Amino acid sequence: MSLPHAILTALLEKPSSGLDLTRRFDRSIGYFWSATHQQIYRELGKLEAEGLIRTLPAEQPARGQKKRYDVLPAGRAELARWTAAAQDPRPQRDVLLLRLRAAAVVGTAGLEADLRRHLELHRGQLAEYREIEERDFPPDRDTPEDRLRHLVLRAGIDLETFWTQWLTHALAEFAELPDAD
Repeated sequence: MSLPHAILTALLEKPSSGLDLTRRFDRSIGYFWSATHQQIYRELGKLEAEGLIRTLPAEQPARGQKKRYDVLPAGRAELARWTAAAQDPRPQRDVLLLRLRAAAVVGTAGLEADLRRHLELHRGQLAEYREIEERDFPPDRDTPEDRLRHLVLRAGIDLETFWTQWLTHALAEFAELPDAD
């Protein structure tokens, strides 16, 4: 049920069209909560039908103009309710970890190369997050909103740091295995 809440959050930050939301998901929210263009449009329709958002009146009547959406008081209240509610952490599910476990019984063929590929992907993501941090969170940006947004980015930085360190360690262990390629 988190996609509607991600959309409500994005719309409270800035009223937007579905296309604008898709672009914003690609540039920010999508780093930790991804959604396709179709999913976003489907949720916009549901949120509007539930009375949580509304279509803003067009500034100028024009055919084919993008609909822009805004959050209604009921949508803000729903987001506040959801934000305040307790939620348990989700169990870790990672295909790479499952594949490593399976390698213990079927062998490691091809796995070392994929570990290296994952390491490079995580290094690239970490570098991107650090660039965003440097660009978007200079020391003088210290409003409560900025601090919370920075906290979300720090989670991404810390997770990518974990994965790069863990994969480096895993590759070192892998190199010592008798079955290693």
